Amino acid sequence: MGVLRALRYLYHEVRGLHEAAYLLAFATLLAQVLALVRDRVLAHHFGAGETLDLFYAAFRVPDTLYALLASLFSVFVLVPFLDAAAAQGRDAVREFLSDLFTVFSLGMVCIAGFVWLGAPQLVGLFYGGFSPEAHETLVRFVRVLLLQPLFLGVSNLLGAYVQMRGRFLVYAVAPLLYNIGIILGATVLYPLLGVTGLVWGVVLGALLHLGMQGSFIVQERMVPCLRIPDRTRIRAVVRVSVPRTLTLVSQQLVLLVLVSMASVLAAGSVSSLSLAMNLQAVPLALVGASYSVAAFPALVRAYRHLLPTYRTLLIAAVRQIVFLAVPITVLTIILRVEIVQVALGSGAFDRSAVLLTAAVCGVLVLSLAAQGVSLFLVRACYAAGETYAPLVRSVASALFTVCTALGLIAALREHLVPPVLFGVSERGAAELLALACAYTMGALLYAVLLVVYIERRFGGFVRGVARTVGESCVASCAAGAAAYSTLLFTADLLPGGVVGALATGVVAGGVGVGAWTLMLLFLKSEDGRTLWHTALGRGITP
Repeated sequence: MGVLRALRYLYHEVRGLHEAAYLLAFATLLAQVLALVRDRVLAHHFGAGETLDLFYAAFRVPDTLYALLASLFSVFVLVPFLDAAAAQGRDAVREFLSDLFTVFSLGMVCIAGFVWLGAPQLVGLFYGGFSPEAHETLVRFVRVLLLQPLFLGVSNLLGAYVQMRGRFLVYAVAPLLYNIGIILGATVLYPLLGVTGLVWGVVLGALLHLGMQGSFIVQERMVPCLRIPDRTRIRAVVRVSVPRTLTLVSQQLVLLVLVSMASVLAAGSVSSLSLAMNLQAVPLALVGASYSVAAFPALVRAYRHLLPTYRTLLIAAVRQIVFLAVPITVLTIILRVEIVQVALGSGAFDRSAVLLTAAVCGVLVLSLAAQGVSLFLVRACYAAGETYAPLVRSVASALFTVCTALGLIAALREHLVPPVLFGVSERGAAELLALACAYTMGALLYAVLLVVYIERRFGGFVRGVARTVGESCVASCAAGAAAYSTLLFTADLLPGGVVGALATGVVAGGVGVGAWTLMLLFLKSEDGRTLWHTALGRGITP
């Protein structure tokens, strides 16, 4: 009975933009906590060294493969098609899912087979900085991880139906299970299978991710099957999704290039860059991704029937993203060392690794608001049937990021730019920070290009969010000043180590949040009122 009650709660339909977004944010918070536990386990056992470098470097190949094929049938492309199919009845929806399942499964198996055969050449092309022995391990990792995009791709396909039915909790719980699988890989499979157990844990997590969303599909009796697909349907989906796929691939290629450049730096550079990206991804998932997921079905319907409602939803969501992202950015920059110390600082992950990862995280988080806004605006474009606009801007920002990274690295190596410009004395550390700077600058450019497009396309967007930006910056400055003052005051009063860092972060962060709240009350912030009423369950739905 307890299991059935839990499943009924998971399958509960969620309505309302802010309610769905905050529910997703809470579930995402749990997933990100598990992700931090995952990273802490890995950092504790392996430190910022070659083994962890190989683990994170191996991820980039299947992640790029996932973007290349799985994004053809992504949630944000399929929801409008599923919504239209639902008007024709359940059978039409099941047939549509079966068509997609057939094409994706066969396509992924074929492409994964080619990548499996060419893994040695791919590793040699992108990761020439590793030793020959490390290349062999990396090839093994990549080949095992090819199962991950297959399982996650099918889960993503089923997730489109889950979202269309408003079962956001099912969708949000799946990443929890994914991270549990990776943790089991590091704690259970690694002692049994050696380093290969780490990547088998990733595969286990992807299978659990699929199982979570598949359980709802089974309950709904909508399980897809292999069949001869309807070419007209597939062409319609592919026509819309190809630009989005290229958009995602361009972003994944940027990460692949940056990790490739980090692989020729000192041992541990790939780990520090990857761990810092994972840390800054926590608030990004809580803020940007939650609103993108929650608002998308409503945006699709609003654009199709009521354009003024679409514009209202667009502005309301972006206002809340900016409203939350700016103070998080400020507090993360101030407390970056304490955050990394608590999240990763134990075992083989020593103090020097903590400081370097904290510096990289501080640079990356500067783009938090930009990344959150970009995530949402891209989805808003897809809801409006605009797929080429994000592609053009994504490619432009990707080229800018890569060129900036190459330029900064060259300037450092030719002594045209001193390392002290990046706040460090060693050139190797400065080069890693240069990669983070290039990523942040590219993310900022991408957001600016999207905002300009949305303003031209719909009008009134900038005016609608301008007040929120101003209020959030003022309140965040107050939060930052209060947190930094508290940090200086408590520096010699609290113990060192993880406990001291946690206590310092909680105290300084709490004072900062308090100052932020008081300033919002003084400014009579409408966004603060929206946040408060939603938290109390009064539900303000634009």
